[in-house]
Amino acid sequence: MLEIYDYCILAFLTVYGLILLYLHHRGTEIVVARLDKRKDFVVESRDDKSITLSTVVEFANVGKQSALIVDAIVKPQLPFEQYDGIAVRGKAEREGYPREDDYFEALVLEHQQSFNFVAKVTLTARKGMTLEQALSHMVDFPVEIIYREVGRNPMHFSIARIMLTTEELSRVTGVKIISD
Repeated sequence: MLEIYDYCILAFLTVYGLILLYLHHRGTEIVVARLDKRKDFVVESRDDKSITLSTVVEFANVGKQSALIVDAIVKPQLPFEQYDGIAVRGKAEREGYPREDDYFEALVLEHQQSFNFVAKVTLTARKGMTLEQALSHMVDFPVEIIYREVGRNPMHFSIARIMLTTEELSRVTGVKIISD
């Protein structure tokens, strides 16, 4: 025979189950980086020692709820052990909203909406080399877009990875790559 606390537990589990079903029906935010639609890198600026390249990636909320993109950074993955002739730095921006600082302003991404994310990469020659000399010995390296989002799901980080190949770098910069 069931006791009163058994009925309480059964009622609690029933209400909890109904809440989970409701939330599942309402859905969550799902933010995706559409890397397959990424634009080619282009030259933003160039001088004797450095070049800044940028690419545009569409970020879309394909979920049923709004998402908040709290923060984003661009992290090029070129350690000195792989190639020490170039220092690399990344910067994140929203297309149409350039910033002079390295701050990424948070934004609300409504369900079924998107925005264009600009990933900038600055390559600076090191070790007394000219930019052309340093670029001619470059290697492929990944550029990660690390973004923090929140919605119905708890706040979490996601990573979108772009590979900046020597072929694309050569095509954009006009520098012939020398295989070492």
